[in-house]
Amino acid sequence: MTGQTTPGSAPLRYRAGPRRQTFATLLDGLRTDGGAHVVTGEPGGGRTAFLEFAARAFRAGPVWHVRAEPACFPRPHSGLRTLLRAARHAGRVPGDGAAEEVLLDVLRAASVRSPLLVCVDDAHLWDAASRAVLGRVAARVHTADDVHRVGLLVTVPGHRPVEREWAALPVLQLAPLAPGDAAGLLHDLTDGAVDPVVRDELVTEAQGNPALLLALAHRLSPAQLRGDHALPRPLADAGTLTAVAGGCPSGRRPDDAELLLAVAAAMRATGEQDAEAALVRRAVNGTGGRDDGTSPGPSGPPQPPELLAVPGGRLRFRSPLLGRAVYAGAPSERRRAVHRSLAAAHPAPRDVPALLHRSWAAPGPDAVLAAELEAAAADTSSGTPPALRRTARVRAAELTPDDALRARRYTAAAEQALLAGHPAEALRLLDDAGSRPAPAPVRGRAELLRGRVLLADGPVDDARESFLLAAGLLSGPGPKSARSEAAVLGAADAAWAAGDRQGCLRALTHGTHEAHETHGTHEAHGVSAPAAVAWTLDLRAVDADPTGPREAAPRETPEGSSAHRGATPVQPSVPPPALLRDHRDGMRAVLLGRFDLAAAPLTRVVDRGRPAADPERLLRSAAAALMLGDVGAARRAGARALASARTLGTAALEPRALEYLAYAELRAGRHQLARTHAEEGLRAARRAGQRNTAAHHHAVLALAASIEGERARVTEHATAALTTARRHGLAQAELLAQWAAARADLGEGRPEEAADRLGPLVRPGARRGHFAVWMLAVPCFVEAAALAGRPEDARTVVEDFALWAGCGADPQAAAQLLRCRALLAAPEAADELYLSALDRHDETSGDFERARTELLHGKWLRRRRRLREARARLGEALVDFERCGAQLWARQAAAELRAGGVAPSGPGTGEPRRPGARDLSLLTPQQLRIARCVAEGATNREVALSLSVSTRTVDYHLRNVFATLGVRSRVELVRLVEQAEKTGAQL
Repeated sequence: MTGQTTPGSAPLRYRAGPRRQTFATLLDGLRTDGGAHVVTGEPGGGRTAFLEFAARAFRAGPVWHVRAEPACFPRPHSGLRTLLRAARHAGRVPGDGAAEEVLLDVLRAASVRSPLLVCVDDAHLWDAASRAVLGRVAARVHTADDVHRVGLLVTVPGHRPVEREWAALPVLQLAPLAPGDAAGLLHDLTDGAVDPVVRDELVTEAQGNPALLLALAHRLSPAQLRGDHALPRPLADAGTLTAVAGGCPSGRRPDDAELLLAVAAAMRATGEQDAEAALVRRAVNGTGGRDDGTSPGPSGPPQPPELLAVPGGRLRFRSPLLGRAVYAGAPSERRRAVHRSLAAAHPAPRDVPALLHRSWAAPGPDAVLAAELEAAAADTSSGTPPALRRTARVRAAELTPDDALRARRYTAAAEQALLAGHPAEALRLLDDAGSRPAPAPVRGRAELLRGRVLLADGPVDDARESFLLAAGLLSGPGPKSARSEAAVLGAADAAWAAGDRQGCLRALTHGTHEAHETHGTHEAHGVSAPAAVAWTLDLRAVDADPTGPREAAPRETPEGSSAHRGATPVQPSVPPPALLRDHRDGMRAVLLGRFDLAAAPLTRVVDRGRPAADPERLLRSAAAALMLGDVGAARRAGARALASARTLGTAALEPRALEYLAYAELRAGRHQLARTHAEEGLRAARRAGQRNTAAHHHAVLALAASIEGERARVTEHATAALTTARRHGLAQAELLAQWAAARADLGEGRPEEAADRLGPLVRPGARRGHFAVWMLAVPCFVEAAALAGRPEDARTVVEDFALWAGCGADPQAAAQLLRCRALLAAPEAADELYLSALDRHDETSGDFERARTELLHGKWLRRRRRLREARARLGEALVDFERCGAQLWARQAAAELRAGGVAPSGPGTGEPRRPGARDLSLLTPQQLRIARCVAEGATNREVALSLSVSTRTVDYHLRNVFATLGVRSRVELVRLVEQAEKTGAQL
């Protein structure tokens, strides 16, 4: 098997990925100086595809491309004859020594006029005589001066040592596909029809092997690829693995085959790619831990040398795919026997690896062994990797004969899977837990966890019902438990995300007698609920119990302690009930407009988060700070939550922490920092399978792009956010995306379109957007309506916005309110309102909002012929817009300056660039990133994958880069970027 295709598949195009610069240097050297290289990789790793990639890229001269097939070369020198036929050499092939000279003469003659590239695929399949001749010729090509301008690429499999014919040549080892490249390959193969969850499962299962990835995709039906039908289990079965591996290899003797199986089992148990050679020897010898010296030493264990390597006293397959194929293809009895031997040979019989070997050797349920596995997985001092702990918990559940206990253990395993960022695995385990009868508390914990999965990656209405069901199952006589409180908050978060204010209040008063009291207080004050609601860009993320319920006999982890990633596992924890009650009470008071009642409980939540090391408490602290309008505290708590989540290895919490940081930076007026956090958060959300969280990051990126004037990115991210928002009922993300699109319209000078888009979302009525976010878009709508000549449309919403600004929870709102009033005021009052707005802007950070006020004031002054004042104000706006990277808005300010008789120059002014000027500072940050990727040799598709954008967006920006810099080709762009790097210009 060469790795080029799978049965029924299309040819695989090679994806250079992060090593593209290495490959480009190699091919450049072959074009200019010639030389020989051996290309190797595991079965299915893309050796044939790489040769085709090299042949396509070699345009300096002819290419001879020869593929070997074992059945075609039974006679001596048959492989050499095939190569000579490719060279159109019709003469006979003499003996070995003369054959070498004949081939050299042919190569010299072919390379006289232009460089020559010779590609020999699967050279190990050639007959011995042909391999010997080609090996000697390759050595001459690589080292001798009499053969120049000839490049030779030879591929051989990587699951065996390089044969002696090629031992002196440099070796290029093809690495597995990166996850992004694998996802792109699947996208191309299915024309984008693969469901993201299914795609991630396939990418994980393939482990970077392109042929296995294609085989898995071809194994699935269209309905399974779309996610409509369940996937087969196991996803990579024995037949698929052995087909890609080219058969199931085994040793030459029974003990060799047993050793191979033992190594594969050891790798499967430990999750590593190698195993201790001494442990394998003891297992093969059946000594149960005794090494009597009769077995080979660590440097030479029994092995088929072409399959196994022994680096540093550890034994591993040269090809991980072959190790998986050996294990999957072995009879079940043999697998159990090997596991028994490995368990007996293990030096620590109570550790997780030894217990797992015992569990895989067990013929059926075993209550005692299940309890041992559970206890070992819960031990925080052993340093067992988190992935192995999850495996141990799953095996403990599978071995448990009691249905209720089995359901609890499946739920515990699902909690760990979700924390590690594997929601699909968590849902499968929850389905296993729900398939058996269990008491109400156990079912409640499972529903609580299911709600958390759906809140991050599913219809939020379904998440709310799961949370409410969990709250009912977990409630009982006496005070509410922490898990019940967590379920209540989770239901409120789901209702918040859906834009259901009344549902949010009902959830927060679930099971209490406080609803009538708070509603009565609210009505007594005559507050308009939708207008008085405080905004927290992400109250939905104050979700219930993100780390899940504790196991029986919980062990508290002291706050302030640290854990090394992969060494100390994360223990599921529920914050104290008092903290959850404070958060619930503060959230309910905010929803009812009683900010006087909200301040005390929310302040307590913020204070409790300051000394904590638990990322969940820190996330709650950040959410409470946002409700209080303390953006600085929200940023600090979010940053600490991110650091803590990374240290503890809780992949599920990283996207949420980055979401808090992005929203806090937006509220502080620092959109570039918000974009940075959102770009990273989007990648983390995709890795963790959190489409809802990804939609919020897309919305942030759309908002940031609407400031920077990148219309293609606004459209791309807004569309991505809206797609998920409409499928899963995310009213908050939907409104933010629409706001971004409207602000882009306004920046491009289309106020009518912006007003039409935002009007239904901010004006009273059934179509008004999310109850806690619509007021953020009011300043944008008022500006659009005023510029479109429809000021009457905006007067009502300005009065509603005044109630929001009076809350003090948004540092920008007071200045924005004055700007809105100035836009709608009579001429004699507008000037004073603009000046007052600018004074209020001085009290907050954020260049963009201040620049917008300056721009509007400058326009107002110019139209009243107060040109000197207008020029000063517009000049300030231009500088502020340029400072924050708002190039499109800067061009508006420059156009107003020109209309007032001033000719501005510099970035963002819209002035034609001086002939010959090639200043990279003229590019936007996104354009700079794309230019740098292109300079490194990336294709537009590869740039799109690395930056998480579409190819169309890359094309759009690249055209603008060419126009801005005055270059006409990628080659010119590469030279310009390289020159900038040499001279120290910043990219």
